[in-house]
Formats: sequence, C-alpha cells, structure tokens
Amino acid sequence: MGDAGTPPVSTAHRVRSVLAIRPFRRLWAVNALSSVGDWLSLLALSALATNLTSGYQAQSFALGGVVVTKLLPALLFAPLAGALADKVDRRALMAVCDVLRCVLLVSVPLVGSLWWLFVATFLIELVTLFWAPAKDAAVPNLLRRPDQVETANQLNMVMTYGVSVVTASGLFTALTVIGPTLALQLSPTGTMAVALLLNAALYLGNAITVATRIPEISSRAHDAGKLAGESLFALVRDGLTFVGRTPLVRGLVIGIGGAFAAGGAVIACAKLYALSLSGGDGSYGLLFVSVFSGLGVGMVFAPKLAARMPHNRLFGAAIIAAGFAMVPAALAPHLWVALVTVALVGTSAGVAFLTGMTIIGAQVEDTVRGRTVAFMQSLVRLVLMGAMAVVPLLVAVVPPMTFEALGRVVRVDPTRPVLLTAGLVAAVAGWIAYRQMDDRRSGVVRGLLSALVRTPRTGSGLLLSVEGDTVAETAAQARLLVDWLREGGREVLLAGDPELEGERLRDLAEHGGLTGRRAHALLAAAVRADVVERQVVPALEAGSVVVLVCEPTSGSPDGLADWATGRLRPEVTVLLDRAPSGPAGRIEHTWRHVLTELAAADPERYVVVDADGDGEEVALRVREAVLPALSARRVTVPPTDGSLASSEAG
Repeated sequence: MGDAGTPPVSTAHRVRSVLAIRPFRRLWAVNALSSVGDWLSLLALSALATNLTSGYQAQSFALGGVVVTKLLPALLFAPLAGALADKVDRRALMAVCDVLRCVLLVSVPLVGSLWWLFVATFLIELVTLFWAPAKDAAVPNLLRRPDQVETANQLNMVMTYGVSVVTASGLFTALTVIGPTLALQLSPTGTMAVALLLNAALYLGNAITVATRIPEISSRAHDAGKLAGESLFALVRDGLTFVGRTPLVRGLVIGIGGAFAAGGAVIACAKLYALSLSGGDGSYGLLFVSVFSGLGVGMVFAPKLAARMPHNRLFGAAIIAAGFAMVPAALAPHLWVALVTVALVGTSAGVAFLTGMTIIGAQVEDTVRGRTVAFMQSLVRLVLMGAMAVVPLLVAVVPPMTFEALGRVVRVDPTRPVLLTAGLVAAVAGWIAYRQMDDRRSGVVRGLLSALVRTPRTGSGLLLSVEGDTVAETAAQARLLVDWLREGGREVLLAGDPELEGERLRDLAEHGGLTGRRAHALLAAAVRADVVERQVVPALEAGSVVVLVCEPTSGSPDGLADWATGRLRPEVTVLLDRAPSGPAGRIEHTWRHVLTELAAADPERYVVVDADGDGEEVALRVREAVLPALSARRVTVPPTDGSLASSEAG
C-alpha cells in the first residue's frame, strides 16, 4: 500500500514487474538499440567530419557543424513533431522514422562528401525528433498502473544515458582497432563507414520490431480519434495553449527552463572553473564524472523520495536543492569540495529529471502527451544552447576580483559569480515551479517538513480489493468474502459498496444540480475519498480487515482515482476473470488481456480467479486466493465446513 505505511517494494521487484509486461519490454529493447545507435552515430559522424577535412581550424569547424546540425531541428520543428505524434498512428510513425534513419546513414559513406554529411545529419536528427515523442508518449499506454511509469522511465533513462553510452563507446573503440588488429586494409574513413552501416542495421532492426512485434503502440486513448479531423498547425496551437494554461505543465516548463539554464552555465564554465581550482584537464574530467555520477544516483533514489512526497512537489523541491547546491560549488576553495557539491547538483538534477518525465507520463492526457514531450525536449535544447552561448560572454565581461581576508589575498575567478547567479536562478525557478504545481498550496518549507517528518500508519490492518468486468458481480463477490471473514470473529469492513456510494452520489448531484460527465467523475472521486478517509484508514489503523470494491479496470493509469484513495495499494487485488461470450465478447476479451497483464506485471499483489460458475463456486476460489495474505497476517478464518480455523502458516 506504499504511502500508507507498508514496507516499500524493492527496486528489483519494481523492475521485474515492469519488464514482465511484454509490449513494454520489447519497446525498451527498441529504445536500447536506438540509444546505442544515436550515440554511435554522433561519434562516427563527428569522426568522419574531421576525416573529410584537413587542418586544425577546418576540423574544428566541421566538428562544430555536426553539433549544430544535430541541435537545429529541435529548435525549428519540435512542436510539429509533437503534434504528429498525437495525431497519427505512433507505431507507423516510429517504423517509418527508423527506415528513414537507416537509409540516410547508408547514404553518408556512399556520397562521401562533407556537405552531404551535414545535410544527412540534419535530416537524421529531424527524423529522430519525430521518433522520440511518439516513443515517449506511447510508454504509459503499455503499462497497467500509474506507479509503474516512474520505474519505466528509470529503465529508459539508465539505458539512454548510461548503458548505451558505454556500449556505443565500446563499439566505436572496437571498430577503430579491429582493422589494424586483423590486418584489414581499412582507412579511418572506411572504419567510420563500417560504423555507420552497423548503426543503419540497428535502426532497420528496430523498424521491423516495432512494425511486427509491438502492435500495442497503436492503441490510443478512447478520445484520440477526435484529433483526426484537426490540422497539424491547429494541434500545435492547442498544444501551446495547453502548456500555457495548465499549472502542472507550466510549472514543469519553468522548472526545467531554470534547471537547464543552470546546467548550461556549469557546462560552459567547467573548463575555466577547473583552472580556478588549480586543476587541469584531469580536474575537468573529474567534474564531469561527478556530475553524471550524481545524476545516476538521483535517478535511483527518486522513487524512494516519491514515496514520501508527491511528484508535483518533489519536482520543484529537487530543482531548489540543485540551485542551493551550486552556491557552495561556486564558493569551493578546493577540488574535493567542488566534486562533492557538483555531485549534489547532479543528484538533485537526476531526481528532477526523472520526476518531470514521470509527471508527463502519468498525469498528462494521452491526446496531448506527444506535444508536451516534444515541447519539453525543444525547451531543453534551446535553453542549453542559449546558456552555453551567453555564459562564456558573461565570464569574459565580468572582471576577476581580488580582496584581502584574514591576512591572505583572495582572487575570485569570474566563473564563481556566474555559477552563483546560475544557482540562484535555478532555486527561484524551482520555487516558482513548486508554487505552480503544489495542489495543496502548502508552501515549500511546510511541504518538505511534512515529507521528511512523517508518522507511519500503525496497526495490523489488511486491505483486500475485488475487481471484475461488472460492478454487480464484483460487489456480490466482495460481500460474500466479507461475510465469510466475519464468521471468523474478525472486524471486517466492506468499503466502496456501489449501492451506498451510488445513492450518495445521486443525492449530491441532484442537490448541486450537476449533470456534466466531468462533474460526475469529480463527485465520485470525492465520495470515494471521503470513504477512504473516514472509514478505510481508521479501520486499517485499528487492525481490521478491509475489503474494497473496485470499479472495472481501475488498475489502469488514473490520477484522479489515485488522489481519491490516497494512493493506497491493497496487499492483494482479486481479479475476477470470465471467458468472453455474447455480444460483449470483444470488450470481455480486452478485459481478460488486462487481467493477464496485471497479474504478470505484479504477481505478489494481483491474483486472477476464474469467475465462471455460480456465485458460491467463485466465492470458494476467491477465499483460496486470499488465504496466503490472511495467513501472513495471522487472520483467523472459517474453513468451508463452517468451523473456525486459523490461517496461520506453519
């Protein structure tokens, strides 16, 4: 039950649960190969550009040209790419993009000229710009619960910024030495051509996998068809309007802008900053290792922090922490102090980065998710490029300062006030983001204290839930389970009874004159939240067993349901599975698929029970399904013959 005081689920279990979902596992493999290909192409194209020129100055311009042509498409076409990812079939879009990337990479060594290398690099990055939002927007649709989005993002980011970088570097190094080692007559240009062809093969393999093995990427939200009649430019306009008018996304934009402005300042100052620490290239390298090591640590620990603090507040708090960590980094007198503080900056940035992506995946609707992802990606590149262009000018303009303190002459390098200012900018951006995204308006300090100083739920209560494809059948089985448990003499609460909640909901709607679908959903969530707060939580703290009636497919991502239940997670959810029949067979088949995926993704929390047969037969299967959980809590229950027995194990 996560937030309600139960022990946190281990990282290994969370990873296994997400990778057990076959469509996501295949998409994750595609993302892994694509990431290796992206890094390998950057290395190979950069090396090939220098090989096609002669002279230090020409090679420098060629290398810079590759970087510029890779960044430029995001600045020009990101909103259009996001709109396309929301409008068309994402699986078809990804497959076409991978085929185009394959063809363009093959063309580079065939043409063999520097001008075409720049053109092809621009086009490859443009195609990648359309591929990435489609992939990122599809990920949440392949998962079964909102809490799995964070783990899925962890896996993707670790692969993209960790394993794939090492793998691509290793492949590139191996290709550069394999020729001389095997006495092959390969020139440096020929070696780079081999690298590009290998990269093209990776993209082609991805296209085949996406087109033939992951049909689930084509599945969209029920209202995605509304976008079919809208033009791309109208979608771009609506996407920008959504970003501007939605406090949650607006806070993300402000926070990410401030964080990457500060990050760009650190990158631009890193070389001169290392010199101010009396270090050389070695110190410069250590600073980068420290930043990226902290980034990885932050991504690992972000879920543990999210268990204590909602994502919408954790995001802003992490950026504030990164900004304040830059203050001692700017004042660091020694290298070791700088390494520690820069690592803290990286850790905070890692938490913010993963949390921001999780918010987009779990709380942004599918119909605008592609545009939101593309906008964020464009913003990151724009802010980074701007910071890296402006900061060196500021460093050149700000004069070094010298003053005397404690009998010593202290020289302040221009990088120090620039870094200090960047840290303050990040902290202010984080504070504004926190205020924008904090739905409780609790204030930064109060929100952090409530997250760090928490009183865990006490008692030995047990939360069970029953879920099926119809409310009537689900409620009937939940009542039978409650009656059986009460025969054992244990206090048992039936929560979420659809008859009682429905009557209360109708009274509220009639009294308020509310008839809209959204208003009805909000009222239903409010009724469920009241039941959880007034009945479920006190019963659990008193040591009672609570049986919760869940509506069909409540395991799917639903931020409103998460809020209504206080993010409670049952120890066991019983999923009633019935063979499809009759005119509703297609819907029932989809429900069976959901059941299978839920149970496979989290077998410790979900059990599938055959719902075919009369009510008593199904009730017996439900009792057998929950016995292990009852045994673990030493709950006394009656066997089927009616006499009392203990379900204690061993």
